[in-house]
Amino acid sequence: MLKTNTIEQISQSIQQGGYRSVVFDFDGTLSLIRQGWREIMIPMMVDILTQLKTDETKNELETLVADYVDRLTGKQTIYQMIQLCEEIQKRGGTPKEPLHYKQQFNDLLNNHIKNRIQGLQSGYVSAEDLMLLGTRNLLDNLIKRNLVLYLASGTDEVFVRQEANLLGITPYFEDRIFGAQDQYQSFSKAQVIQNILKAHAIKGRELLGFGDGYVEIENVKAVGGTTIGVASDEVHRENLNTWKRERLISVGADIIIPHYQEQETLISYLCDVNE
Repeated sequence: MLKTNTIEQISQSIQQGGYRSVVFDFDGTLSLIRQGWREIMIPMMVDILTQLKTDETKNELETLVADYVDRLTGKQTIYQMIQLCEEIQKRGGTPKEPLHYKQQFNDLLNNHIKNRIQGLQSGYVSAEDLMLLGTRNLLDNLIKRNLVLYLASGTDEVFVRQEANLLGITPYFEDRIFGAQDQYQSFSKAQVIQNILKAHAIKGRELLGFGDGYVEIENVKAVGGTTIGVASDEVHRENLNTWKRERLISVGADIIIPHYQEQETLISYLCDVNE
Protein backbone atom coordinates (compact mmCIF):
# COMPACT_ATOMS: atom_id res chain seq x y z
CA MET A 1 0.00 0.00 0.00
CA LEU A 2 1.11 3.54 -0.78
CA LYS A 3 1.01 5.65 2.37
CA THR A 4 2.95 8.83 3.11
CA ASN A 5 2.22 12.07 4.96
CA THR A 6 0.14 13.39 2.05
CA ILE A 7 -0.69 10.35 -0.10
CA GLU A 8 -3.53 8.04 0.87
CA GLN A 9 -4.24 4.89 -1.13
CA ILE A 10 -7.94 4.09 -1.09
CA SER A 11 -8.22 1.18 -3.54
CA GLN A 12 -6.68 -2.07 -2.35
CA SER A 13 -5.18 -2.83 -5.74
CA ILE A 14 -3.81 -0.22 -8.12
CA GLN A 15 -2.14 -0.87 -11.45
CA GLN A 16 1.55 -0.06 -11.52
CA GLY A 17 3.01 0.71 -14.92
CA GLY A 18 1.47 0.68 -18.37
CA TYR A 19 0.05 4.21 -18.37
CA ARG A 20 0.22 6.24 -21.57
CA SER A 21 -2.03 9.29 -21.13
CA VAL A 22 -3.12 11.57 -18.30
CA VAL A 23 -6.23 13.76 -18.15
CA PHE A 24 -6.34 16.69 -15.74
CA ASP A 25 -9.14 18.85 -14.49
CA PHE A 26 -8.05 22.52 -14.27
CA ASP A 27 -9.66 24.62 -11.53
CA GLY A 28 -8.80 23.31 -8.09
CA THR A 29 -6.65 20.56 -9.59
CA LEU A 30 -3.90 22.65 -11.16
CA SER A 31 -5.05 26.26 -11.10
CA LEU A 32 -6.12 28.39 -8.15
CA ILE A 33 -6.97 31.45 -10.23
CA ARG A 34 -10.71 30.80 -9.83
CA GLN A 35 -10.56 29.99 -6.13
CA GLY A 36 -13.80 31.20 -4.55
CA TRP A 37 -16.08 30.47 -7.53
CA ARG A 38 -18.38 28.29 -5.41
CA GLU A 39 -18.81 31.09 -2.87
CA ILE A 40 -19.99 33.29 -5.74
CA MET A 41 -22.24 30.85 -7.60
CA ILE A 42 -24.21 29.57 -4.62
CA PRO A 43 -25.24 32.97 -3.18
CA MET A 44 -26.12 34.21 -6.69
CA MET A 45 -28.49 31.29 -7.18
CA VAL A 46 -29.92 31.55 -3.66
CA ASP A 47 -30.69 35.24 -4.26
CA ILE A 48 -32.51 34.38 -7.50
CA LEU A 49 -34.60 31.67 -5.82
CA THR A 50 -35.30 33.88 -2.79
CA GLN A 51 -36.97 36.42 -5.08
CA LEU A 52 -39.67 33.82 -5.83
CA LYS A 53 -40.83 34.21 -2.21
CA THR A 54 -41.54 30.56 -1.42
CA ASP A 55 -41.83 29.39 2.18
CA GLU A 56 -38.30 27.99 2.09
CA THR A 57 -35.73 29.48 4.43
CA LYS A 58 -32.44 30.84 3.17
CA ASN A 59 -30.64 27.91 4.81
CA GLU A 60 -32.89 25.43 3.01
CA LEU A 61 -32.20 27.11 -0.31
CA GLU A 62 -28.47 27.18 0.38
CA THR A 63 -28.51 23.44 1.09
CA LEU A 64 -30.50 22.75 -2.08
CA VAL A 65 -28.25 24.86 -4.29
CA ALA A 66 -25.00 23.62 -2.76
CA ASP A 67 -26.10 20.03 -3.37
CA TYR A 68 -26.64 20.39 -7.10
CA VAL A 69 -23.72 22.80 -7.62
CA ASP A 70 -21.37 20.26 -6.03
CA ARG A 71 -22.94 17.31 -7.84
CA LEU A 72 -22.44 19.02 -11.19
CA THR A 73 -18.96 20.41 -10.46
CA GLY A 74 -16.64 19.31 -13.24
CA LYS A 75 -19.33 19.45 -15.87
CA GLN A 76 -19.71 22.62 -17.91
CA THR A 77 -21.01 25.58 -15.91
CA ILE A 78 -24.10 25.69 -18.11
CA TYR A 79 -25.42 22.50 -16.48
CA GLN A 80 -25.56 24.20 -13.10
CA MET A 81 -27.48 27.02 -14.75
CA ILE A 82 -29.87 24.58 -16.42
CA GLN A 83 -30.55 23.10 -12.97
CA LEU A 84 -31.17 26.61 -11.62
CA CYS A 85 -33.77 27.15 -14.37
CA GLU A 86 -35.47 23.90 -13.39
CA GLU A 87 -35.59 25.00 -9.75
CA ILE A 88 -37.13 28.34 -10.77
CA GLN A 89 -39.80 26.53 -12.78
CA LYS A 90 -40.56 24.17 -9.91
CA ARG A 91 -41.36 27.22 -7.80
CA GLY A 92 -43.69 28.76 -10.34
CA GLY A 93 -41.22 31.23 -11.80
CA THR A 94 -40.29 31.89 -15.40
CA PRO A 95 -36.56 31.48 -15.85
CA LYS A 96 -34.41 33.32 -18.32
CA GLU A 97 -32.19 31.32 -20.65
CA PRO A 98 -29.42 29.33 -18.90
CA LEU A 99 -26.82 31.33 -20.84
CA HIS A 100 -28.14 34.50 -19.19
CA TYR A 101 -27.40 33.11 -15.73
CA LYS A 102 -24.05 31.75 -16.88
CA GLN A 103 -23.07 35.22 -18.09
CA GLN A 104 -24.24 36.73 -14.81
CA PHE A 105 -22.04 34.27 -12.93
CA ASN A 106 -19.06 34.84 -15.23
CA ASP A 107 -19.33 38.60 -14.74
CA LEU A 108 -19.30 38.18 -10.95
CA LEU A 109 -16.43 35.70 -11.04
CA ASN A 110 -14.34 37.70 -13.50
CA ASN A 111 -14.65 40.69 -11.20
CA HIS A 112 -13.57 38.49 -8.27
CA ILE A 113 -10.43 37.23 -10.05
CA LYS A 114 -9.46 40.31 -12.07
CA ASN A 115 -6.64 41.27 -9.68
CA ARG A 116 -5.16 37.78 -9.99
CA ILE A 117 -5.29 37.93 -13.77
CA GLN A 118 -3.77 41.42 -13.84
CA GLY A 119 -1.12 40.33 -11.36
CA LEU A 120 -0.08 37.42 -13.57
CA GLN A 121 -0.09 39.60 -16.68
CA SER A 122 2.12 42.23 -15.03
CA GLY A 123 4.42 39.75 -13.31
CA TYR A 124 3.47 41.14 -9.91
CA VAL A 125 1.94 37.76 -9.00
CA SER A 126 3.94 34.56 -9.49
CA ALA A 127 2.29 31.71 -11.38
CA GLU A 128 3.55 29.37 -8.65
CA ASP A 129 1.39 31.23 -6.13
CA LEU A 130 -1.75 30.44 -8.13
CA MET A 131 -1.17 26.74 -8.68
CA LEU A 132 -1.28 23.75 -6.36
CA LEU A 133 2.00 23.08 -4.63
CA GLY A 134 4.28 20.98 -6.83
CA THR A 135 2.21 21.37 -10.00
CA ARG A 136 5.08 22.17 -12.35
CA ASN A 137 7.26 19.39 -10.94
CA LEU A 138 4.41 16.95 -11.47
CA LEU A 139 3.91 17.97 -15.09
CA ASP A 140 7.65 17.78 -15.73
CA ASN A 141 7.77 14.32 -14.18
CA LEU A 142 4.93 13.01 -16.34
CA ILE A 143 6.39 14.46 -19.54
CA LYS A 144 9.78 12.94 -18.65
CA ARG A 145 8.05 9.56 -18.64
CA ASN A 146 6.63 10.22 -22.14
CA LEU A 147 3.02 10.41 -20.97
CA VAL A 148 0.66 12.48 -23.12
CA LEU A 149 -1.16 15.13 -21.06
CA TYR A 150 -4.69 16.45 -21.60
CA LEU A 151 -6.55 19.27 -19.88
CA ALA A 152 -10.35 19.08 -19.70
CA SER A 153 -12.32 21.73 -17.81
CA GLY A 154 -15.94 22.70 -17.28
CA THR A 155 -14.86 26.34 -17.50
CA ASP A 156 -15.20 28.07 -20.88
CA GLU A 157 -12.35 27.00 -23.13
CA VAL A 158 -11.37 30.59 -23.94
CA PHE A 159 -10.76 31.22 -20.22
CA VAL A 160 -8.97 27.91 -19.67
CA ARG A 161 -6.55 28.59 -22.53
CA GLN A 162 -5.92 32.15 -21.34
CA GLU A 163 -5.28 31.08 -17.76
CA ALA A 164 -3.10 28.10 -18.73
CA ASN A 165 -0.98 30.53 -20.74
CA LEU A 166 -0.71 32.93 -17.80
CA LEU A 167 0.39 30.05 -15.56
CA GLY A 168 2.95 28.94 -18.14
CA ILE A 169 1.65 25.39 -18.43
CA THR A 170 0.31 25.37 -22.01
CA PRO A 171 3.47 23.71 -23.41
CA TYR A 172 2.80 20.60 -21.33
CA PHE A 173 -0.57 20.14 -23.05
CA GLU A 174 0.11 21.77 -26.44
CA ASP A 175 -3.22 21.77 -28.31
CA ARG A 176 -4.81 19.25 -25.96
CA ILE A 177 -6.69 21.81 -23.87
CA PHE A 178 -10.48 21.49 -23.83
CA GLY A 179 -13.19 23.49 -22.12
CA ALA A 180 -16.84 24.43 -22.25
CA GLN A 181 -18.40 25.56 -25.52
CA ASP A 182 -21.42 27.75 -26.27
CA GLN A 183 -22.86 24.68 -27.99
CA TYR A 184 -22.51 22.77 -24.77
CA GLN A 185 -23.68 19.45 -26.22
CA SER A 186 -20.49 19.32 -28.28
CA PHE A 187 -18.21 18.97 -25.24
CA SER A 188 -17.94 16.82 -22.15
CA LYS A 189 -15.08 15.30 -20.22
CA ALA A 190 -16.42 11.87 -21.11
CA GLN A 191 -16.11 12.78 -24.80
CA VAL A 192 -12.55 13.98 -24.28
CA ILE A 193 -11.68 10.68 -22.63
CA GLN A 194 -13.23 8.68 -25.45
CA ASN A 195 -11.26 10.75 -27.96
CA ILE A 196 -8.05 10.08 -26.04
CA LEU A 197 -8.66 6.33 -26.14
CA LYS A 198 -9.50 6.43 -29.84
CA ALA A 199 -6.74 8.81 -30.97
CA HIS A 200 -4.00 6.85 -29.23
CA ALA A 201 -5.57 3.41 -29.64
CA ILE A 202 -5.16 2.83 -25.93
CA LYS A 203 -7.19 0.95 -23.38
CA GLY A 204 -8.93 2.62 -20.45
CA ARG A 205 -6.53 1.03 -17.97
CA GLU A 206 -3.72 2.98 -19.64
CA LEU A 207 -5.27 6.27 -18.53
CA LEU A 208 -4.55 8.27 -15.37
CA GLY A 209 -6.94 10.97 -14.18
CA PHE A 210 -6.37 13.84 -11.72
CA GLY A 211 -9.29 15.90 -10.43
CA ASP A 212 -10.93 17.54 -7.45
CA GLY A 213 -14.55 16.99 -8.53
CA TYR A 214 -17.06 14.21 -9.08
CA VAL A 215 -17.16 14.23 -12.86
CA GLU A 216 -13.58 13.62 -13.89
CA ILE A 217 -13.18 10.85 -11.31
CA GLU A 218 -16.37 9.13 -12.45
CA ASN A 219 -15.48 9.45 -16.14
CA VAL A 220 -11.98 8.01 -15.82
CA LYS A 221 -13.21 5.20 -13.56
CA ALA A 222 -15.96 4.39 -16.07
CA VAL A 223 -13.37 3.41 -18.71
CA GLY A 224 -11.18 1.46 -16.28
CA GLY A 225 -8.56 4.12 -15.60
CA THR A 226 -6.79 4.97 -12.35
CA THR A 227 -7.93 8.09 -10.52
CA ILE A 228 -6.11 10.48 -8.22
CA GLY A 229 -8.54 12.56 -6.20
CA VAL A 230 -7.06 15.96 -5.45
CA ALA A 231 -8.59 17.05 -2.13
CA SER A 232 -7.10 20.51 -2.40
CA ASP A 233 -7.52 23.30 0.09
CA GLU A 234 -7.51 26.19 -2.35
CA VAL A 235 -7.04 28.83 0.36
CA HIS A 236 -4.45 27.16 2.63
CA ARG A 237 -2.54 25.28 -0.03
CA GLU A 238 -0.72 22.87 2.26
CA ASN A 239 -3.85 21.45 3.91
CA LEU A 240 -6.11 18.52 3.05
CA ASN A 241 -9.72 19.46 2.29
CA THR A 242 -11.61 16.76 4.21
CA TRP A 243 -14.91 17.65 2.54
CA LYS A 244 -13.41 17.08 -0.91
CA ARG A 245 -11.73 13.91 0.35
CA GLU A 246 -15.03 12.32 1.37
CA ARG A 247 -16.73 13.28 -1.89
CA LEU A 248 -13.87 11.97 -4.02
CA ILE A 249 -13.74 8.67 -2.16
CA SER A 250 -17.51 8.30 -2.60
CA VAL A 251 -17.15 8.34 -6.40
CA GLY A 252 -14.26 5.91 -6.51
CA ALA A 253 -10.97 7.81 -6.27
CA ASP A 254 -8.12 5.30 -6.04
CA ILE A 255 -5.69 7.67 -4.33
CA ILE A 256 -6.24 10.89 -2.38
CA ILE A 257 -3.72 13.72 -2.23
CA PRO A 258 -4.01 17.38 -1.12
CA HIS A 259 -1.32 18.69 -3.51
CA TYR A 260 1.75 17.48 -5.38
CA GLN A 261 4.50 17.99 -2.83
CA GLU A 262 5.20 14.25 -2.85
CA GLN A 263 4.60 13.83 -6.56
CA GLU A 264 7.88 11.99 -7.13
CA THR A 265 6.81 9.22 -4.74
CA LEU A 266 3.35 9.10 -6.30
CA ILE A 267 4.47 8.94 -9.93
CA SER A 268 7.27 6.51 -9.21
CA TYR A 269 4.76 4.19 -7.53
CA LEU A 270 2.31 4.44 -10.42
CA CYS A 271 4.74 4.35 -13.34
CA ASP A 272 7.95 2.60 -12.34
CA VAL A 273 7.59 -1.17 -12.38
CA ASN A 274 10.27 -3.12 -10.56
CA GLU A 275 11.78 -5.77 -12.76
